Amino acid sequence: MTVPPRIVSLLPSATEIVVALGLGEQLVGRSHECDYPAWVARLPVCTSTILAKGLSSIEIDNRVQAIVSRGLSVYEVDSELLRALRPDIILTQSQCAVCAVTPRDLKDALGNWVGIAPELISLAPDRLADIWGDMTRVGEATGVCARAENLVERLQGRLEALAGRRAASRPRPTIAAIEWTEPLMAAGNWVPELIEIAGGRALFMAPGQHSAWLDWSALVDQDPALIVMMPCGYRISQTLAELPAIAARADWQNLAAVRAGRVFVADGHHFFNRPGPRLVESAEIIAAIVDAEDWETGSLDRGWLRLPAPPAAAIRRTDALAGSPRRW
Repeated sequence: MTVPPRIVSLLPSATEIVVALGLGEQLVGRSHECDYPAWVARLPVCTSTILAKGLSSIEIDNRVQAIVSRGLSVYEVDSELLRALRPDIILTQSQCAVCAVTPRDLKDALGNWVGIAPELISLAPDRLADIWGDMTRVGEATGVCARAENLVERLQGRLEALAGRRAASRPRPTIAAIEWTEPLMAAGNWVPELIEIAGGRALFMAPGQHSAWLDWSALVDQDPALIVMMPCGYRISQTLAELPAIAARADWQNLAAVRAGRVFVADGHHFFNRPGPRLVESAEIIAAIVDAEDWETGSLDRGWLRLPAPPAAAIRRTDALAGSPRRW
């Protein structure tokens, strides 16, 4: 009988893929960011971040840029623990050195390995097709090819069904998906595909393009019908804490979506930014947002909230400032 492989996942989306493939019992270690399903919290934690907790988005960006410019990593790997866990497979990623542990971060741990080194599977998806391919790769490496094929078919089927329902719905609103608040960043990669599937029209980024910094002037010029805030790694409460600084800007208050109360905050920690099975739920969140009537506010349980429209007095004040030079 073949011995099931021992798996360490250093990427939240990879952990979710492993569990979706029915291999949860073979997980023996995780990253500090792996938190779904909830039971994975009892697994040994093999990584940590050198970033302090409680930093604002601009503080995080400044700190990360300083670290990366020195050729250092944002993450630390517990090499001793990793070796003690004796994994057969380690799952990581090579798409973003800021988002999670990369193969480079594992260099020392793997270089000093005694005996047969584990197989390193590095995921780097840019769009939905790549994510399906990653699921297939994990299935092949763990000996559950049929399960992986079935999982991909089920997820694709749900998205195809959603796209079919959306095709006959109301006209597609333009949507600005915001992946970081300060500095401003537009969500790319697979997010534009999710928006199109859900019945919207994505602004700024094309499918497969990496998320990129966004000038305030571009946001103002496009004046999207809907704005969805989905900062990478941020829960809804964290994004709400960042909003007062944005809401104070006259150019923000003058946006049509802001005036109409069509600005939404989504859970960017568990959805959208994890290229795994719950991207289907991410597309369903966008569909719910597109369909949201004025009275519908969403909820934390549903993964999104609507921001209230500014009071009329605030709109009048920004109208009075419209002739003043904008300060981007």
